[in-house]
Amino acid sequence: MRVDSLRTASGPAISWRAIECWGAAISLFFQAGAFLPLILADPDGSLSESAKSILRLPCFPVYVFTLVVLVRNFPQFLTALRRNLLVPLILILPFLSTLWSIGPPTSLRRAIGLFFCVLLSYVLAIRFTPRQLLFLLFVTLGACNVLSVVIAVTSPSLALMPDGAMRGVFIHKNVLGWYASLMTLVATAVLLDGTLGLRRTALVMLAAGIICLAGSGSMTAIIATSVCYCLIGFYTLLQRSSSVGRVVIVLSFVQLSLGILISLHEFLVPALEALGKDATLTGRVPLWELVDREISDRWMLGYGYQAFWTTVNPQATQMWLKIGWAAPHAHNGYRDILLSFGVVGMIPFVLMLLHAIRQGAVLQCRDPQYGWLWLNVLTIMILVMNLTESSFFVQNDTMFILFTAAIIMFSLYAPVVSISHAPPWQVPSRGFTTGLQIS
Repeated sequence: MRVDSLRTASGPAISWRAIECWGAAISLFFQAGAFLPLILADPDGSLSESAKSILRLPCFPVYVFTLVVLVRNFPQFLTALRRNLLVPLILILPFLSTLWSIGPPTSLRRAIGLFFCVLLSYVLAIRFTPRQLLFLLFVTLGACNVLSVVIAVTSPSLALMPDGAMRGVFIHKNVLGWYASLMTLVATAVLLDGTLGLRRTALVMLAAGIICLAGSGSMTAIIATSVCYCLIGFYTLLQRSSSVGRVVIVLSFVQLSLGILISLHEFLVPALEALGKDATLTGRVPLWELVDREISDRWMLGYGYQAFWTTVNPQATQMWLKIGWAAPHAHNGYRDILLSFGVVGMIPFVLMLLHAIRQGAVLQCRDPQYGWLWLNVLTIMILVMNLTESSFFVQNDTMFILFTAAIIMFSLYAPVVSISHAPPWQVPSRGFTTGLQIS
């Protein structure tokens, strides 16, 4: 019996392509942390150790699916590895960090989870085109956002946090805000992309994303969404400009971005104080001051992968006592990289980012009809989110899986992209929605 034809005694064949599509969608849904964490959470929103153990169980089918797909497409996997050696180098770092980690078992266990998440990123990059991945997220994130609106109407006690902010099907309002922000990007990209023929549905999904975004009240997500639309304009203008004009646009954009960052650093706190807002950014500013001191103590190698924010670390315990709350991370992805790996990890990470941003921009300019716009915007949005949140190198997290998949996809297509043809080893040319159907 052929592997591509999985038949039942009386039923039709299920194509392997359909299994890949549904498997990827379900994997992203589980890794987004929808529904199950909310059901298992305590009344105060925290997760007990037993609940965390239960939440690890859905990860194992995802890992199995990932390994099976990669084994079936091993030559393509090797091609993806060769075309961007910085990604596997970054993936090795968490394992190497166990040699100097202050909590080697913790670092090793979490490194294994991260390993499988990055493998899932490779699956998304080698088995889906940019437009196919867009549709996959359109379905997955759209379901999360629409269900969040529905549950907010039908069961407000479950969908709202104690402070009245909306969390939908997620455990916290900020998580809902992040995925609502991504939903606005995805829905907008579908609206701009006329080839999918889903503009009416995209309007509904966009409305659901905006409702969830406003209901969550997450400032990080709101800022990221604002940046999203600025970036759509930037990349569209970049693609339509001449070679000299592109240089001017890029330099102007970089200067403007640096100016905004410097202004925020200097004037954000005084402005918030003048407006009567929380000048500590919900406790982040004093947290960052303490984190920076810890980073300076072990600036070369860090404390080991995700070993700092544990109860066995006395530095973290002292920090929690000083700020008055148990921060689960630094609320800044870049600081968390330094805490985990020091500058030894930050340097290759920055090099990988710069290379990916350049490749993504080149692909957008050279082959815009292939659907690169949204992936470019997604990459920068996640970079912006990590200024006040932390999703870099987080295991079992859809946000980091998509971020890594975008970087891998850029490096995979950049050497061989053409105007009218995909790479010769890419997925079948039939429509993606057809691949979702059981025939």
